[in-house]
Amino acid sequence: MSFTGKYELQSQENFEPFMKALGLPDDQIQKGKDIKSISEIVQDGKKFKVTVTTGTKVLHNEFTIGEECEMEMLTGEKVKAVVQMEGNKLIANMKGLKSVTELNGDTIVNTLTLGDLTYKRISKRI
Repeated sequence: MSFTGKYELQSQENFEPFMKALGLPDDQIQKGKDIKSISEIVQDGKKFKVTVTTGTKVLHNEFTIGEECEMEMLTGEKVKAVVQMEGNKLIANMKGLKSVTELNGDTIVNTLTLGDLTYKRISKRI
């Protein structure tokens, strides 16, 4: 199963409280809450390139499964992380933030957990 493709955000849960907890300014939260971001994933074996475009903001991360890499967080901060693959899931822990990205057919569900807060994004292949 390949994650390769372009995905458009269909729905999200708990966006505002989660972004506030991350420390994003209110004006960025208000601008970002209604934008349908586009995620583009290129998978080449264990190597991944992920580009998420939300309006004018572009987040770009590259990683290899099981190897330490530098990841850019939603706040722009760069942190060290190791991404693991378990079946159809990509799992990463970055500075107290857990990210699980699950591929089911043409749908990607990305669940981010920070403490007791959970933010869920559902995107469909376009």
